[in-house]
Amino acid sequence: MADTFYYSRDTLVHLTDSAGAIYKIPVLDGFSFSQATNATEVTLNEMANGGVSRRARQMFTDSYAPAEWSFQTYIRPFTSGGGGSGGEHSSAFSHVVEEALWNALAGNKAIGVTADATGGPGFTAPDANGADLAFTNSNRPALDTFDLHFEMGSGKTEPVIYKIEGCVVNEVSIDFDIDGIATANWSGFGKIITEVDTMTTATIYEGTAAADTNNFIRNRLTDLAVTATTAEDIVGTYTLTLTGGNITISNNMTFLTPETLGIVNQPLGHVTGTRSVTGSFTCYLNTPTSGASSADLFEDIIESTTTITNDFNLVFVIGGTGNTPRVTVTLPTCHLEVPTHSIDDIVSLETTFHALPTSVDATDEITMEFVGPAVT
Repeated sequence: MADTFYYSRDTLVHLTDSAGAIYKIPVLDGFSFSQATNATEVTLNEMANGGVSRRARQMFTDSYAPAEWSFQTYIRPFTSGGGGSGGEHSSAFSHVVEEALWNALAGNKAIGVTADATGGPGFTAPDANGADLAFTNSNRPALDTFDLHFEMGSGKTEPVIYKIEGCVVNEVSIDFDIDGIATANWSGFGKIITEVDTMTTATIYEGTAAADTNNFIRNRLTDLAVTATTAEDIVGTYTLTLTGGNITISNNMTFLTPETLGIVNQPLGHVTGTRSVTGSFTCYLNTPTSGASSADLFEDIIESTTTITNDFNLVFVIGGTGNTPRVTVTLPTCHLEVPTHSIDDIVSLETTFHALPTSVDATDEITMEFVGPAVT
């Protein structure tokens, strides 16, 4: 009997959220997951006895480290058919193929669960105009969890299926590859990886069919509006055309593991750290015939010696203003660092930004709106 090999190309990934909904998550090549152990080494270090010196060591497994996972997905918004069966959502509202991940990034309850004093989902009330993601419910010690299933060798008579239990989203990064399709790079943690016998059956897979090609976003169409708001010597709107960029949202999570002697301890759960929204954008150094340019942005920031924290409103429209599909990322209170020059055939500027809340206990660093077309 020939050996059976398993290929990443044959892998399916399903996500089960805390409310029991099961999403099909189409991932790109390069996904990974792993789990390590925390061990203690005990060594002997003694002088010679009759010309003999013991040099042995012992190893003890203390606990499992939290499982780590990462993968990349396309950002694929769409308008649901609203059938409520056959993988469709129950209402003809705006959704995103990978919406369970976005929700776990920003909220502490599953999509559709009513928000109350204890928290709520990341997505606000759904409608047909766009799926709105806010971080209103992210100031919590723990965020929403989910399970991931990786089916290796999908379609084979004996696939290998791994389950990562109690997963959380630690970080997502959106890169603006000018010639690419909008993607999100996800990474996070889980409690433990186990091999299971059966794959969960997806109940929501709308927008993932091979024929659904109209909900991919082209990065080349992306717009950026930069507006200075409060600094005395930095006021105005800058006309910038992007050549690249990045937005990274991190929850800086830590997993807790008990340390009981005599057993191999398993991770207990996560706690959130400082929420961080950072990124950068690149554009050519230019001086247009009208309006403030990238050269003006550099000059205004570097000459603003009296402003300790500057204040810019950044609005990225990934896919282009008025186009469908698109994602609008609004960062209303950004601190911009002094842009750096990149000397090439055409001189360009790279500007690093830090999205900040309006106060230390606010959650308004970033909002996102996903708008997509109807799919088959």
